[in-house]
Amino acid sequence: MRHSVLRSGLASALFVLLSACGGGGSGGSEGTGPGAPGSGTANGGGSAQPPVNDIPTRTQAARMLIQASFGPTGAEIERLESAGYGAWLNEQFAKPQILHRDYMNSIAASTGQSANQNNFFESFWQQAATGEDQLRQRVAYALSQIFVVSFQDSTVANYPRGVASYYDTLAAHAFGNYRNLLEAVSLHPMMGIYLTSMRNQKEAGTRMPDENYAREVMQLLTIGLHELNQDGSLKMADNRPIETYTNADITGLAKVFTGWSWAGPDKSDSRFYGGNADPNRDWLPMQSYPKFHSVSEKRFLGAVVPSGATPEVSLKIALDTLFNHPNVGPFIGRQLIQRLVTSNPSPQYVARVAAAFANNGEGVRGDMKAVIRAILLDPEARSDTIAAGSGSGKLREPVVRLANWMRAFNAKSASGRFLLGNLDDPLNSLGQTPMRSPSVFNFYRPGYVPPNSGIAGAGLVAPEMQITGETSVVGYLNFMRSVIPNGTGNARDIKSDYTEELALADTPDKLVDRVNLLLTANQMSPTLRSQVLAAVSSVAIPANNATNAATARRNRVMLAIFLTMASPEYIAQK
Repeated sequence: MRHSVLRSGLASALFVLLSACGGGGSGGSEGTGPGAPGSGTANGGGSAQPPVNDIPTRTQAARMLIQASFGPTGAEIERLESAGYGAWLNEQFAKPQILHRDYMNSIAASTGQSANQNNFFESFWQQAATGEDQLRQRVAYALSQIFVVSFQDSTVANYPRGVASYYDTLAAHAFGNYRNLLEAVSLHPMMGIYLTSMRNQKEAGTRMPDENYAREVMQLLTIGLHELNQDGSLKMADNRPIETYTNADITGLAKVFTGWSWAGPDKSDSRFYGGNADPNRDWLPMQSYPKFHSVSEKRFLGAVVPSGATPEVSLKIALDTLFNHPNVGPFIGRQLIQRLVTSNPSPQYVARVAAAFANNGEGVRGDMKAVIRAILLDPEARSDTIAAGSGSGKLREPVVRLANWMRAFNAKSASGRFLLGNLDDPLNSLGQTPMRSPSVFNFYRPGYVPPNSGIAGAGLVAPEMQITGETSVVGYLNFMRSVIPNGTGNARDIKSDYTEELALADTPDKLVDRVNLLLTANQMSPTLRSQVLAAVSSVAIPANNATNAATARRNRVMLAIFLTMASPEYIAQK
Protein backbone atom coordinates (compact mmCIF):
# COMPACT_ATOMS: atom_id res chain seq x y z
CA MET A 1 0.00 0.00 0.00
CA ARG A 2 1.03 3.60 -0.45
CA HIS A 3 1.98 4.59 3.09
CA SER A 4 1.78 8.36 2.54
CA VAL A 5 -1.83 8.04 1.40
CA LEU A 6 -2.63 5.76 4.32
CA ARG A 7 -1.06 8.11 6.86
CA SER A 8 -3.15 10.93 5.48
CA GLY A 9 -6.22 8.73 5.68
CA LEU A 10 -5.45 7.79 9.28
CA ALA A 11 -5.10 11.39 10.39
CA SER A 12 -8.19 12.65 8.64
CA ALA A 13 -10.31 9.70 9.71
CA LEU A 14 -9.31 10.13 13.35
CA PHE A 15 -10.19 13.82 13.31
CA VAL A 16 -13.47 13.43 11.45
CA LEU A 17 -14.62 10.40 13.43
CA LEU A 18 -14.11 11.99 16.81
CA SER A 19 -15.66 15.24 15.61
CA ALA A 20 -18.68 13.51 14.12
CA CYS A 21 -19.24 11.31 17.14
CA GLY A 22 -18.67 13.98 19.73
CA GLY A 23 -15.64 12.64 21.53
CA GLY A 24 -15.70 9.63 23.84
CA GLY A 25 -14.04 8.06 26.80
CA SER A 26 -15.08 6.45 30.04
CA GLY A 27 -17.02 9.37 31.46
CA GLY A 28 -20.52 10.40 30.56
CA SER A 29 -24.02 9.76 31.77
CA GLU A 30 -27.21 7.90 31.05
CA GLY A 31 -29.39 9.65 28.51
CA THR A 32 -32.90 10.99 28.86
CA GLY A 33 -33.30 12.39 25.35
CA PRO A 34 -35.43 11.13 22.49
CA GLY A 35 -35.46 7.36 22.47
CA ALA A 36 -33.95 7.08 25.94
CA PRO A 37 -35.99 5.99 28.95
CA GLY A 38 -37.65 9.19 30.04
CA SER A 39 -38.57 10.57 26.65
CA GLY A 40 -41.62 10.29 24.51
CA THR A 41 -45.30 10.49 25.20
CA ALA A 42 -47.11 8.97 28.12
CA ASN A 43 -48.61 6.14 26.15
CA GLY A 44 -46.60 6.00 22.93
CA GLY A 45 -48.61 3.76 20.70
CA GLY A 46 -48.07 1.27 17.94
CA SER A 47 -50.15 3.21 15.44
CA ALA A 48 -50.45 1.90 11.91
CA GLN A 49 -47.48 2.67 9.69
CA PRO A 50 -47.05 2.48 5.92
CA PRO A 51 -46.32 -1.17 5.04
CA VAL A 52 -42.78 -2.13 4.17
CA ASN A 53 -42.32 -3.35 0.59
CA ASP A 54 -41.30 -6.98 1.03
CA ILE A 55 -39.04 -7.10 -2.03
CA PRO A 56 -35.97 -4.92 -1.44
CA THR A 57 -33.66 -3.26 -3.89
CA ARG A 58 -30.01 -4.31 -3.84
CA THR A 59 -29.18 -1.33 -1.63
CA GLN A 60 -32.03 -2.11 0.76
CA ALA A 61 -31.00 -5.77 0.95
CA ALA A 62 -27.45 -4.79 1.87
CA ARG A 63 -28.71 -2.47 4.57
CA MET A 64 -30.97 -5.16 6.05
CA LEU A 65 -27.98 -7.52 6.20
CA ILE A 66 -25.91 -4.91 8.01
CA GLN A 67 -28.55 -4.95 10.76
CA ALA A 68 -29.53 -8.63 10.74
CA SER A 69 -26.18 -10.35 10.24
CA PHE A 70 -22.48 -9.87 10.79
CA GLY A 71 -22.35 -8.19 7.40
CA PRO A 72 -23.41 -8.52 3.78
CA THR A 73 -21.83 -10.75 1.18
CA GLY A 74 -22.50 -10.47 -2.52
CA ALA A 75 -24.28 -13.83 -2.54
CA GLU A 76 -26.45 -13.06 0.50
CA ILE A 77 -27.47 -9.69 -0.95
CA GLU A 78 -28.67 -11.49 -4.06
CA ARG A 79 -30.50 -14.08 -1.96
CA LEU A 80 -32.34 -11.48 0.11
CA GLU A 81 -33.07 -9.37 -2.95
CA SER A 82 -34.65 -12.41 -4.61
CA ALA A 83 -36.48 -13.93 -1.62
CA GLY A 84 -37.77 -10.78 0.04
CA TYR A 85 -37.61 -9.79 3.69
CA GLY A 86 -40.25 -12.17 5.02
CA ALA A 87 -39.02 -15.28 3.25
CA TRP A 88 -35.40 -14.53 4.17
CA LEU A 89 -36.33 -14.19 7.86
CA ASN A 90 -38.24 -17.47 7.75
CA GLU A 91 -35.27 -19.18 6.12
CA GLN A 92 -32.98 -17.83 8.80
CA PHE A 93 -35.30 -18.92 11.60
CA ALA A 94 -35.15 -22.47 10.18
CA LYS A 95 -31.36 -22.68 9.84
CA PRO A 96 -29.82 -25.30 12.16
CA GLN A 97 -27.58 -24.20 15.01
CA ILE A 98 -23.95 -25.29 15.23
CA LEU A 99 -22.78 -25.58 18.84
CA HIS A 100 -19.64 -23.85 20.05
CA ARG A 101 -19.47 -26.52 22.75
CA ASP A 102 -19.07 -29.18 20.07
CA TYR A 103 -16.10 -27.29 18.68
CA MET A 104 -14.54 -27.11 22.14
CA ASN A 105 -15.03 -30.85 22.58
CA SER A 106 -13.47 -31.55 19.19
CA ILE A 107 -10.40 -29.46 20.03
CA ALA A 108 -9.98 -31.28 23.33
CA ALA A 109 -10.33 -34.66 21.61
CA SER A 110 -7.85 -33.84 18.86
CA THR A 111 -5.19 -32.28 21.08
CA GLY A 112 -5.63 -34.34 24.23
CA GLN A 113 -5.71 -31.10 26.21
CA SER A 114 -8.51 -29.12 27.78
CA ALA A 115 -9.97 -26.40 25.60
CA ASN A 116 -9.24 -22.78 26.55
CA GLN A 117 -10.95 -19.47 25.95
CA ASN A 118 -8.99 -18.88 22.75
CA ASN A 119 -10.74 -21.94 21.33
CA PHE A 120 -14.08 -20.28 22.00
CA PHE A 121 -12.90 -17.16 20.18
CA GLU A 122 -11.88 -19.35 17.22
CA SER A 123 -15.35 -20.86 17.10
CA PHE A 124 -17.01 -17.46 17.47
CA TRP A 125 -15.14 -15.94 14.53
CA GLN A 126 -15.60 -19.03 12.38
CA GLN A 127 -19.37 -18.91 12.82
CA ALA A 128 -19.58 -15.11 12.57
CA ALA A 129 -17.61 -15.13 9.32
CA THR A 130 -18.95 -18.24 7.61
CA GLY A 131 -22.07 -19.40 9.46
CA GLU A 132 -25.21 -19.67 7.36
CA ASP A 133 -27.47 -18.88 10.33
CA GLN A 134 -26.39 -15.25 10.33
CA LEU A 135 -29.54 -13.90 11.99
CA ARG A 136 -29.09 -16.29 14.91
CA GLN A 137 -25.43 -15.30 15.13
CA ARG A 138 -26.22 -11.59 15.32
CA VAL A 139 -29.13 -11.93 17.76
CA ALA A 140 -27.11 -14.24 20.02
CA TYR A 141 -24.34 -11.66 20.09
CA ALA A 142 -26.87 -8.98 21.01
CA LEU A 143 -28.25 -11.18 23.80
CA SER A 144 -24.72 -11.81 25.10
CA GLN A 145 -24.49 -8.08 25.79
CA ILE A 146 -27.68 -8.10 27.84
CA PHE A 147 -27.29 -11.48 29.59
CA VAL A 148 -23.64 -10.83 30.34
CA VAL A 149 -21.20 -13.52 31.45
CA SER A 150 -17.52 -12.74 31.03
CA PHE A 151 -14.18 -14.48 30.78
CA GLN A 152 -12.77 -11.53 32.72
CA ASP A 153 -14.20 -13.16 35.83
CA SER A 154 -11.33 -15.37 37.02
CA THR A 155 -13.63 -18.22 38.08
CA VAL A 156 -15.70 -18.17 34.90
CA ALA A 157 -12.43 -18.24 32.95
CA ASN A 158 -11.74 -21.68 34.44
CA TYR A 159 -14.65 -23.09 32.43
CA PRO A 160 -14.18 -22.11 28.76
CA ARG A 161 -16.39 -24.97 27.56
CA GLY A 162 -19.03 -23.75 29.98
CA VAL A 163 -18.90 -20.27 28.46
CA ALA A 164 -19.20 -21.79 24.99
CA SER A 165 -22.27 -23.66 26.21
CA TYR A 166 -23.69 -20.47 27.73
CA TYR A 167 -23.35 -18.71 24.38
CA ASP A 168 -24.99 -21.73 22.73
CA THR A 169 -27.86 -21.33 25.19
CA LEU A 170 -28.41 -17.74 24.12
CA ALA A 171 -28.35 -18.80 20.46
CA ALA A 172 -30.68 -21.75 21.07
CA HIS A 173 -33.32 -19.49 22.64
CA ALA A 174 -32.78 -16.53 20.31
CA PHE A 175 -35.77 -17.65 18.24
CA GLY A 176 -37.74 -19.19 21.10
CA ASN A 177 -39.66 -17.66 23.98
CA TYR A 178 -38.17 -15.10 26.33
CA ARG A 179 -39.54 -16.93 29.37
CA ASN A 180 -37.60 -20.06 28.43
CA LEU A 181 -34.49 -17.98 27.73
CA LEU A 182 -34.78 -16.39 31.17
CA GLU A 183 -35.00 -19.77 32.89
CA ALA A 184 -32.15 -21.29 30.87
CA VAL A 185 -29.91 -18.35 31.77
CA SER A 186 -30.93 -18.43 35.43
CA LEU A 187 -29.99 -22.10 35.73
CA HIS A 188 -26.83 -22.07 33.64
CA PRO A 189 -23.79 -22.76 35.83
CA MET A 190 -21.79 -19.95 34.21
CA MET A 191 -24.41 -17.40 35.23
CA GLY A 192 -24.52 -19.09 38.62
CA ILE A 193 -20.81 -18.49 39.00
CA TYR A 194 -20.74 -15.02 37.47
CA LEU A 195 -23.57 -13.54 39.54
CA THR A 196 -22.98 -15.81 42.54
CA SER A 197 -26.33 -17.64 42.67
CA MET A 198 -24.52 -20.97 42.60
CA ARG A 199 -24.20 -22.46 46.12
CA ASN A 200 -26.44 -19.69 47.45
CA GLN A 201 -27.80 -20.84 50.81
CA LYS A 202 -30.94 -20.15 52.80
CA GLU A 203 -30.96 -17.74 55.70
CA ALA A 204 -29.60 -19.11 58.98
CA GLY A 205 -28.53 -17.13 62.04
CA THR A 206 -26.75 -14.02 60.77
CA ARG A 207 -26.33 -15.43 57.25
CA MET A 208 -28.62 -14.05 54.57
CA PRO A 209 -29.02 -15.29 50.96
CA ASP A 210 -26.76 -13.74 48.34
CA GLU A 211 -28.71 -10.95 46.61
CA ASN A 212 -26.54 -10.46 43.53
CA TYR A 213 -28.54 -12.38 40.94
CA ALA A 214 -31.87 -11.30 42.43
CA ARG A 215 -30.88 -7.69 41.88
CA GLU A 216 -29.42 -8.08 38.41
CA VAL A 217 -32.18 -10.33 37.03
CA MET A 218 -34.52 -7.40 37.69
CA GLN A 219 -32.24 -4.48 36.88
CA LEU A 220 -30.62 -5.86 33.74
CA LEU A 221 -32.49 -8.89 32.43
CA THR A 222 -36.18 -8.09 32.77
CA ILE A 223 -37.70 -4.91 34.21
CA GLY A 224 -35.03 -2.27 34.72
CA LEU A 225 -34.85 0.35 37.43
CA HIS A 226 -37.97 2.39 36.65
CA GLU A 227 -41.51 1.68 35.55
CA LEU A 228 -42.03 2.28 31.85
CA ASN A 229 -44.87 3.05 29.52
CA GLN A 230 -45.06 0.72 26.56
CA ASP A 231 -43.20 3.25 24.41
CA GLY A 232 -40.22 3.07 26.76
CA SER A 233 -40.86 6.43 28.41
CA LEU A 234 -40.79 6.73 32.19
CA LYS A 235 -43.89 6.56 34.31
CA MET A 236 -43.83 9.48 36.71
CA ALA A 237 -45.29 10.26 40.12
CA ASP A 238 -44.82 13.70 41.67
CA ASN A 239 -42.43 14.48 38.77
CA ARG A 240 -40.18 11.60 39.75
CA PRO A 241 -39.62 8.23 38.08
CA ILE A 242 -41.32 5.31 39.81
CA GLU A 243 -38.87 2.63 40.93
CA THR A 244 -39.70 -0.89 39.84
CA TYR A 245 -38.46 -2.63 42.97
CA THR A 246 -37.33 -2.00 46.52
CA ASN A 247 -34.74 -3.54 48.81
CA ALA A 248 -37.52 -5.71 50.23
CA ASP A 249 -38.16 -7.10 46.73
CA ILE A 250 -34.46 -7.94 46.36
CA THR A 251 -34.42 -9.66 49.74
CA GLY A 252 -37.54 -11.68 48.96
CA LEU A 253 -36.36 -12.67 45.48
CA ALA A 254 -32.92 -13.63 46.77
CA LYS A 255 -34.52 -16.44 48.77
CA VAL A 256 -35.81 -17.93 45.51
CA PHE A 257 -32.28 -18.38 44.21
CA THR A 258 -31.10 -20.48 47.15
CA GLY A 259 -30.39 -24.19 46.95
CA TRP A 260 -29.10 -24.32 43.37
CA SER A 261 -25.70 -25.71 42.49
CA TRP A 262 -23.76 -28.04 40.21
CA ALA A 263 -25.59 -30.77 38.28
CA GLY A 264 -24.79 -34.40 38.98
CA PRO A 265 -26.22 -37.83 39.75
CA ASP A 266 -26.88 -37.06 43.43
CA LYS A 267 -27.65 -34.10 45.68
CA SER A 268 -25.03 -34.63 48.33
CA ASP A 269 -23.55 -31.81 50.38
CA SER A 270 -20.20 -32.49 48.76
CA ARG A 271 -21.63 -31.98 45.26
CA PHE A 272 -23.43 -28.82 46.36
CA TYR A 273 -20.16 -27.33 47.55
CA GLY A 274 -18.29 -28.41 44.42
CA GLY A 275 -16.95 -31.86 45.20
CA ASN A 276 -17.49 -35.06 43.19
CA ALA A 277 -17.43 -33.03 40.01
CA ASP A 278 -19.58 -34.36 37.19
CA PRO A 279 -17.57 -34.18 33.94
CA ASN A 280 -20.35 -32.18 32.28
CA ARG A 281 -21.23 -29.90 35.16
CA ASP A 282 -19.85 -26.86 33.32
CA TRP A 283 -22.76 -26.93 30.86
CA LEU A 284 -25.57 -28.95 32.44
CA PRO A 285 -28.25 -26.76 34.10
CA MET A 286 -27.84 -26.28 37.84
CA GLN A 287 -29.96 -28.64 39.93
CA SER A 288 -31.84 -27.97 43.13
CA TYR A 289 -30.66 -28.98 46.60
CA PRO A 290 -33.76 -28.68 48.85
CA LYS A 291 -31.64 -28.85 52.00
CA PHE A 292 -30.11 -25.45 51.16
CA HIS A 293 -33.26 -23.78 49.82
CA SER A 294 -35.14 -21.22 51.87
CA VAL A 295 -38.59 -22.54 52.78
CA SER A 296 -39.80 -19.31 54.33
CA GLU A 297 -42.47 -17.21 52.64
CA LYS A 298 -41.04 -15.08 49.83
CA ARG A 299 -42.58 -11.76 48.75
CA PHE A 300 -41.44 -9.67 45.80
CA LEU A 301 -43.06 -7.48 43.15
CA GLY A 302 -46.51 -8.23 44.52
CA ALA A 303 -46.03 -11.99 44.24
CA VAL A 304 -46.01 -14.45 47.13
CA VAL A 305 -44.25 -17.81 47.28
CA PRO A 306 -45.84 -19.72 50.15
CA SER A 307 -43.69 -21.14 52.92
CA GLY A 308 -42.52 -24.68 52.30
CA ALA A 309 -42.37 -24.25 48.51
CA THR A 310 -39.80 -26.35 46.67
CA PRO A 311 -36.93 -24.72 44.77
CA GLU A 312 -38.68 -25.49 41.48
CA VAL A 313 -42.00 -23.95 42.56
CA SER A 314 -40.23 -20.88 43.94
CA LEU A 315 -38.31 -20.42 40.70
CA LYS A 316 -41.40 -20.79 38.53
CA ILE A 317 -43.37 -18.19 40.47
CA ALA A 318 -40.43 -15.78 40.40
CA LEU A 319 -39.67 -16.10 36.69
CA ASP A 320 -43.35 -16.00 35.72
CA THR A 321 -43.73 -12.81 37.76
CA LEU A 322 -40.74 -11.18 36.10
CA PHE A 323 -41.69 -12.35 32.61
CA ASN A 324 -45.23 -11.00 32.88
CA HIS A 325 -44.19 -7.60 34.22
CA PRO A 326 -45.27 -4.91 31.71
CA ASN A 327 -41.76 -3.42 31.65
CA VAL A 328 -40.12 -6.39 29.95
CA GLY A 329 -41.35 -5.66 26.42
CA PRO A 330 -40.22 -2.03 26.21
CA PHE A 331 -37.11 -2.55 28.37
CA ILE A 332 -35.67 -5.51 26.46
CA GLY A 333 -37.17 -4.52 23.11
CA ARG A 334 -35.47 -1.14 23.15
CA GLN A 335 -32.09 -2.70 23.90
CA LEU A 336 -32.45 -5.17 21.04
CA ILE A 337 -33.35 -2.31 18.71
CA GLN A 338 -30.20 -0.53 19.89
CA ARG A 339 -28.02 -3.57 19.27
CA LEU A 340 -29.38 -4.19 15.76
CA VAL A 341 -30.77 -0.98 14.25
CA THR A 342 -30.51 2.36 16.03
CA SER A 343 -29.33 3.80 19.33
CA ASN A 344 -32.26 6.22 19.52
CA PRO A 345 -35.49 4.53 18.45
CA SER A 346 -38.59 6.68 18.56
CA PRO A 347 -41.16 5.99 21.29
CA GLN A 348 -43.49 4.69 18.59
CA TYR A 349 -40.88 2.20 17.36
CA VAL A 350 -40.33 0.92 20.92
CA ALA A 351 -44.10 0.65 21.44
CA ARG A 352 -44.55 -1.43 18.29
CA VAL A 353 -41.80 -3.84 19.35
CA ALA A 354 -43.20 -4.00 22.91
CA ALA A 355 -46.60 -4.83 21.44
CA ALA A 356 -45.06 -7.72 19.50
CA PHE A 357 -43.44 -8.95 22.72
CA ALA A 358 -46.80 -8.79 24.52
CA ASN A 359 -48.67 -10.62 21.76
CA ASN A 360 -47.24 -12.29 18.67
CA GLY A 361 -50.63 -12.08 16.96
CA GLU A 362 -51.72 -15.45 18.31
CA GLY A 363 -51.93 -14.53 21.96
CA VAL A 364 -48.38 -15.63 22.85
CA ARG A 365 -46.20 -13.39 24.99
CA GLY A 366 -42.41 -13.32 24.64
CA ASP A 367 -42.15 -14.85 21.15
CA MET A 368 -38.65 -13.85 20.07
CA LYS A 369 -39.35 -14.44 16.39
CA ALA A 370 -42.18 -11.92 16.57
CA VAL A 371 -39.93 -9.45 18.37
CA ILE A 372 -37.14 -9.85 15.80
CA ARG A 373 -39.57 -9.43 12.93
CA ALA A 374 -41.00 -6.32 14.57
CA ILE A 375 -37.52 -4.83 15.02
CA LEU A 376 -36.18 -5.55 11.55
CA LEU A 377 -39.34 -4.93 9.53
CA ASP A 378 -40.43 -1.78 11.31
CA PRO A 379 -40.72 1.25 9.00
CA GLU A 380 -38.04 3.01 11.05
CA ALA A 381 -35.65 0.15 10.34
CA ARG A 382 -36.51 -0.18 6.66
CA SER A 383 -37.31 3.39 5.59
CA ASP A 384 -34.48 4.91 3.58
CA THR A 385 -35.72 8.41 4.44
CA ILE A 386 -35.75 7.85 8.18
CA ALA A 387 -32.37 6.12 8.03
CA ALA A 388 -30.80 9.26 6.65
CA GLY A 389 -32.34 11.52 9.30
CA SER A 390 -30.74 13.11 12.33
CA GLY A 391 -30.30 10.81 15.32
CA SER A 392 -30.84 7.59 13.38
CA GLY A 393 -28.45 4.66 13.22
CA LYS A 394 -25.77 3.53 15.64
CA LEU A 395 -22.03 3.19 15.99
CA ARG A 396 -20.67 -0.13 14.71
CA GLU A 397 -18.78 -1.71 17.55
CA PRO A 398 -15.30 -3.10 16.81
CA VAL A 399 -16.27 -6.80 16.83
CA VAL A 400 -18.96 -6.16 14.23
CA ARG A 401 -16.56 -4.16 12.04
CA LEU A 402 -14.01 -6.98 11.91
CA ALA A 403 -16.67 -9.61 11.23
CA ASN A 404 -18.04 -7.36 8.47
CA TRP A 405 -14.60 -7.27 6.83
CA MET A 406 -14.31 -11.07 7.02
CA ARG A 407 -17.70 -11.64 5.43
CA ALA A 408 -17.57 -8.90 2.80
CA PHE A 409 -14.27 -10.05 1.37
CA ASN A 410 -14.57 -13.82 1.77
CA ALA A 411 -11.99 -14.28 4.52
CA LYS A 412 -10.67 -17.78 4.94
CA SER A 413 -8.58 -19.46 7.60
CA ALA A 414 -5.42 -21.25 6.50
CA SER A 415 -5.74 -23.64 9.44
CA GLY A 416 -9.50 -23.93 9.11
CA ARG A 417 -9.80 -22.83 12.74
CA PHE A 418 -9.86 -19.00 12.59
CA LEU A 419 -6.98 -18.64 15.03
CA LEU A 420 -7.85 -15.23 16.47
CA GLY A 421 -7.47 -14.69 20.21
CA ASN A 422 -7.85 -11.88 22.71
CA LEU A 423 -8.47 -8.48 21.11
CA ASP A 424 -8.87 -6.42 24.30
CA ASP A 425 -6.01 -3.98 23.73
CA PRO A 426 -7.53 -0.71 22.45
CA LEU A 427 -4.21 0.68 21.23
CA ASN A 428 -2.90 -2.24 19.22
CA SER A 429 -6.07 -4.21 18.55
CA LEU A 430 -9.87 -3.82 18.57
CA GLY A 431 -10.39 -2.94 22.21
CA GLN A 432 -13.19 -5.52 22.37
CA THR A 433 -13.34 -9.32 22.54
CA PRO A 434 -16.53 -11.40 22.48
CA MET A 435 -17.55 -12.61 25.97
CA ARG A 436 -14.91 -10.48 27.68
CA SER A 437 -17.03 -7.60 28.92
CA PRO A 438 -15.36 -5.72 31.79
CA SER A 439 -18.52 -5.90 33.92
CA VAL A 440 -22.09 -7.19 34.12
CA PHE A 441 -23.11 -3.88 32.53
CA ASN A 442 -21.57 -4.93 29.18
CA PHE A 443 -18.88 -3.06 27.26
CA TYR A 444 -21.14 0.01 27.28
CA ARG A 445 -24.46 0.99 28.82
CA PRO A 446 -27.58 1.41 26.67
CA GLY A 447 -28.09 4.96 27.91
CA TYR A 448 -24.51 6.20 27.64
CA VAL A 449 -24.07 9.83 26.56
CA PRO A 450 -20.61 11.13 25.58
CA PRO A 451 -19.91 14.13 27.82
CA ASN A 452 -19.64 17.62 26.33
CA SER A 453 -20.63 16.37 22.90
CA GLY A 454 -23.05 17.20 20.15
CA ILE A 455 -24.80 13.94 20.99
CA ALA A 456 -25.43 15.15 24.51
CA GLY A 457 -26.57 18.52 23.23
CA ALA A 458 -29.11 16.84 20.97
CA GLY A 459 -30.48 14.78 23.86
CA LEU A 460 -29.39 11.50 22.26
CA VAL A 461 -27.53 8.44 23.48
CA ALA A 462 -24.60 6.62 21.85
CA PRO A 463 -23.84 3.41 23.76
CA GLU A 464 -20.82 2.29 21.73
CA MET A 465 -19.15 5.66 22.28
CA GLN A 466 -18.33 4.47 25.82
CA ILE A 467 -15.50 2.40 24.31
CA THR A 468 -14.65 4.98 21.64
CA GLY A 469 -11.94 7.56 22.22
CA GLU A 470 -8.64 8.79 20.84
CA THR A 471 -6.79 5.64 21.87
CA SER A 472 -9.33 3.16 20.56
CA VAL A 473 -9.86 5.03 17.29
CA VAL A 474 -6.12 5.12 16.57
CA GLY A 475 -5.86 1.48 17.63
CA TYR A 476 -8.68 0.43 15.30
CA LEU A 477 -7.23 2.33 12.35
CA ASN A 478 -3.75 0.93 12.86
CA PHE A 479 -5.16 -2.55 13.36
CA MET A 480 -7.20 -2.47 10.16
CA ARG A 481 -4.35 -0.86 8.25
CA SER A 482 -2.42 -4.06 8.94
CA VAL A 483 -5.31 -6.53 8.73
CA ILE A 484 -6.74 -5.49 5.38
CA PRO A 485 -3.60 -6.24 3.32
CA ASN A 486 -2.01 -8.90 5.52
CA GLY A 487 -4.76 -10.74 7.38
CA THR A 488 -5.16 -11.33 11.10
CA GLY A 489 -4.86 -14.00 13.76
CA ASN A 490 -1.96 -16.22 14.70
CA ALA A 491 0.58 -16.24 11.84
CA ARG A 492 -1.96 -14.23 9.79
CA ASP A 493 -4.23 -17.26 9.77
CA ILE A 494 -7.27 -15.32 8.49
CA LYS A 495 -6.98 -13.63 5.11
CA SER A 496 -9.29 -12.26 2.45
CA ASP A 497 -8.48 -13.07 -1.15
CA TYR A 498 -10.22 -10.03 -2.74
CA THR A 499 -10.66 -11.93 -5.99
CA GLU A 500 -13.80 -10.06 -7.04
CA GLU A 501 -12.39 -6.69 -6.01
CA LEU A 502 -9.12 -7.22 -7.85
CA ALA A 503 -11.11 -7.95 -11.00
CA LEU A 504 -12.52 -4.41 -10.75
CA ALA A 505 -9.25 -2.62 -9.98
CA ASP A 506 -8.81 -1.32 -13.52
CA THR A 507 -12.14 0.50 -13.22
CA PRO A 508 -11.92 2.49 -9.99
CA ASP A 509 -15.54 3.63 -10.06
CA LYS A 510 -16.80 0.04 -10.18
CA LEU A 511 -14.37 -0.99 -7.43
CA VAL A 512 -15.52 1.82 -5.16
CA ASP A 513 -19.16 1.02 -5.90
CA ARG A 514 -18.67 -2.60 -4.84
CA VAL A 515 -16.95 -1.58 -1.62
CA ASN A 516 -19.70 0.98 -1.05
CA LEU A 517 -22.37 -1.72 -1.39
CA LEU A 518 -20.70 -4.28 0.88
CA LEU A 519 -19.57 -1.92 3.62
CA THR A 520 -22.03 0.98 3.68
CA ALA A 521 -25.06 -0.33 1.73
CA ASN A 522 -24.49 2.36 -0.91
CA GLN A 523 -24.76 5.12 1.68
CA MET A 524 -21.48 6.85 0.92
CA SER A 525 -21.99 10.55 0.54
CA PRO A 526 -20.93 12.04 -2.81
CA THR A 527 -18.06 13.72 -0.98
CA LEU A 528 -16.70 10.52 0.53
CA ARG A 529 -17.15 8.58 -2.69
CA SER A 530 -15.24 11.21 -4.65
CA GLN A 531 -12.44 11.23 -2.05
CA VAL A 532 -12.07 7.44 -2.07
CA LEU A 533 -12.31 7.36 -5.85
CA ALA A 534 -9.62 10.03 -6.18
CA ALA A 535 -7.29 8.16 -3.82
CA VAL A 536 -7.81 4.89 -5.67
CA SER A 537 -7.35 6.50 -9.08
CA SER A 538 -4.10 8.14 -7.92
CA VAL A 539 -2.49 4.70 -7.81
CA ALA A 540 -1.24 4.29 -11.37
CA ILE A 541 -1.19 0.85 -12.98
CA PRO A 542 1.99 0.46 -15.08
CA ALA A 543 1.43 -0.92 -18.55
CA ASN A 544 4.71 -2.76 -19.14
CA ASN A 545 5.43 -4.55 -15.87
CA ALA A 546 3.02 -7.31 -14.88
CA THR A 547 4.38 -7.65 -11.36
CA ASN A 548 4.15 -3.95 -10.62
CA ALA A 549 0.72 -3.80 -12.22
CA ALA A 550 -0.53 -6.58 -9.94
CA THR A 551 0.86 -4.73 -6.94
CA ALA A 552 -0.82 -1.51 -8.03
CA ARG A 553 -4.17 -3.25 -8.47
CA ARG A 554 -3.87 -4.75 -5.02
CA ASN A 555 -2.99 -1.34 -3.56
CA ARG A 556 -6.08 0.14 -5.17
CA VAL A 557 -8.26 -2.50 -3.53
CA MET A 558 -6.59 -2.12 -0.13
CA LEU A 559 -6.93 1.65 -0.28
CA ALA A 560 -10.61 1.57 -1.23
CA ILE A 561 -11.44 -0.78 1.63
CA PHE A 562 -9.31 0.92 4.26
CA LEU A 563 -10.48 4.45 3.55
CA THR A 564 -14.08 3.29 3.62
CA MET A 565 -13.70 1.36 6.88
CA ALA A 566 -11.88 4.32 8.42
CA SER A 567 -14.64 6.75 7.54
CA PRO A 568 -17.35 7.96 9.93
CA GLU A 569 -19.89 7.04 7.26
CA TYR A 570 -18.93 3.39 7.71
CA ILE A 571 -18.49 3.40 11.47
CA ALA A 572 -21.83 5.15 11.97
CA GLN A 573 -24.24 2.46 10.78
CA LYS A 574 -27.35 3.99 9.20
